Amino acid sequence: MSQWETLKQLDTKYLAQVDSLYQNENFPMDVREYLSHWIETQDWEKAITNYSLATIHYQNLLDQINNQYSRFMQEKQFVCQHNFKKYRQNMQECYGEDPVLLATVVAARLNQERKILNAVVEDQQTVLDTSQPVDFERHQDMEQKINGLKSGVQACEQELKFLEEQQDEFDFKYKTCKFQESHSSPKQVEEEMKVLQNMLNILDSNRKKVIEKFSELLKEAVKLLDTLVKEDLAEWKRRQQKACIGAPLDVSLDLLEKWFTATALCLFQVKRLLKKLEELGIKLTYDKDPFKTQRPDLEKQAIGLLTSLIQSAFVVETQPCMPIQGKMPLVLKTSSQFSVKPRLLVKLQEVGTHLMKVNACIDKNSPNGKGYRKFNILGTITKAMNTMESKSGGLCADFRHLQLKEQKSGIGGKGSNEASLVVTEELHVISFETELVYQELNVVLETCSLPIVVISNASQLLSGWASVVWYNMLCSDSKNLMFFSNPPLAPWSQLSEALSWQFSSNTKRHLDADQLSMLAEKLFGVQQKYADCCITWAMFSKENLPNQNFSFWLWLQGILELIKRYLEDIWNDGNIIGFLSRKRERSLLKRKPTGTFLLRFSESCKDGGITFSWVEHLPNGESKIRTVQPYTKTHLTNIPLSEILRFYKVIADENVPEHPLLYLYPNIPKDEAFGKYYLESHEGFQNHKYLKTRLIVVSERLSTPPDEIMDECNLEDIELSELMELFSTDSNIE
Repeated sequence: MSQWETLKQLDTKYLAQVDSLYQNENFPMDVREYLSHWIETQDWEKAITNYSLATIHYQNLLDQINNQYSRFMQEKQFVCQHNFKKYRQNMQECYGEDPVLLATVVAARLNQERKILNAVVEDQQTVLDTSQPVDFERHQDMEQKINGLKSGVQACEQELKFLEEQQDEFDFKYKTCKFQESHSSPKQVEEEMKVLQNMLNILDSNRKKVIEKFSELLKEAVKLLDTLVKEDLAEWKRRQQKACIGAPLDVSLDLLEKWFTATALCLFQVKRLLKKLEELGIKLTYDKDPFKTQRPDLEKQAIGLLTSLIQSAFVVETQPCMPIQGKMPLVLKTSSQFSVKPRLLVKLQEVGTHLMKVNACIDKNSPNGKGYRKFNILGTITKAMNTMESKSGGLCADFRHLQLKEQKSGIGGKGSNEASLVVTEELHVISFETELVYQELNVVLETCSLPIVVISNASQLLSGWASVVWYNMLCSDSKNLMFFSNPPLAPWSQLSEALSWQFSSNTKRHLDADQLSMLAEKLFGVQQKYADCCITWAMFSKENLPNQNFSFWLWLQGILELIKRYLEDIWNDGNIIGFLSRKRERSLLKRKPTGTFLLRFSESCKDGGITFSWVEHLPNGESKIRTVQPYTKTHLTNIPLSEILRFYKVIADENVPEHPLLYLYPNIPKDEAFGKYYLESHEGFQNHKYLKTRLIVVSERLSTPPDEIMDECNLEDIELSELMELFSTDSNIE
């Protein structure tokens, strides 16, 4: 691609700099635009020190302006004719006596343009280094391929112009010869025919070269499309799947849109140029004319590539999601509103004003399994694509108020109880169709969402979300709707990553290696290495944990819900170790000073529970680990965990209350770790006439056998659960 063409594609802030270079009409922007290829192929730097070369460049520039003026006359562009006539006069006045000045001005402009381009590269590098998780080398490789395609198109266009001029010259000479034939001698006619034959041979050779260039150009386009569609777009779709289940990945489509649009524009230009070849062939043809024998196949190939590109560019940018379940997309409840947004990555200016209606439907090619439920989409299922509903200005259709309603089966009412899959394992797909009409090209576009799970009751939400996580973790085929008829095993290396995403997407903290190791031990038992361990779908979400009446998945989701509702700040600050086996807990605490405690999640509470354990060192040197019974949402609704830790006391054998919690593991003073979460003190109540009350948690320390490693106290059963600490106020006590 020429330097000038590259400049024209820059952002507005850089184009403003280019504009400032060409404010002086002694070398106007129009001349730079129309003569860009010729200007950039001349050695202006050398002409500054070589008067003869500067004079040649000056004369050639005037000739180029004259040629362009003639083209405008043929094309009947009166305004452009007027401007170029004026430009030629200005050039003669400014540089007629000093052609070196022209060389100096043009060389300076080209150098300043290069500086702008270099600044763009530096700015892009800075952005990539600091904020964009894009593989820089891969990004640069794609940019180079697209720029190469643009340069190839530009070269073909230039060759076509030269070929057209040759053909016009041949046509003129041929008609002149025919006109003069009756007035010329046979020898003169023979000589003229030899000249014409030689011109035709050269024309034929150049036609073959042009056809070969277009053929090579389309080969490069095939390679570019393979990379763009099979690699970059496929990688984005996989990133989107992972992002749907919580992965912190960039799923912006702006860069892909830029690449798709640039490629499409090139192919549309190729299509137009090949059409131009057809027109030249109609004006002049002959035996074995390559424009007749080879051009049609090239045009067919270009249209095929263009169609394939545009069809691939129709994607679902925002997957189906209910507003109240933003962190759990792809799980939809019947009769509840959801939104979804398809987008076309080929952004053509004329298409933005052309009405493209998108139709939505569900289960267009659904399985015919026994008991497979059918649904209707309610709401506005046809929308026009536009750029107003996208923050980035992309061409999209934003469906915001759709609902699903289950069809009646016709026998025995709604649904069927003979389904081969349970409701939360049944996968459905929402499809979108539209048509693009642009520059004599009609393309039917179709895309579909990732598989969705449709539930009818809120109690099915977590099971449905488990299916979404399992599918998108292990499968990239959006048409595999019978995935759960034989769900594959999940390697721990993938599952552990997905489990960590559940926490990082809902809070500001992911699971670290130690926490994941505890979860692996819970699933697989003690192993030397967990990376190669695999878990079944049933073990993950259906089967109960040993000695429990709930599955691993429900236990984990219960903890996550507890964090979101009651513990998020403490969790985000890293004050909760959380996932820790009792054996590991003992090894961490036993060598710490008395009063060192840590927070971990209960393994026996389905809906989530948190407990704390602390170490005591007895006079005989023995270490004792004491643990309270877990606090659940029932407790935390009434007393924040920070207040429990702040005022927690233990009644010793002498009925003397003690504060056993002194240091948060490893050695952080309790008030330093949790002070910012404490509720306001009672100083503000000094003028109240009633005594201020405060609910506190008290445990009773019981005598335990030496081999007992913990005491448990139940908040609901302890004798002092109703204890209120009373604080005197002033003489107005009632």
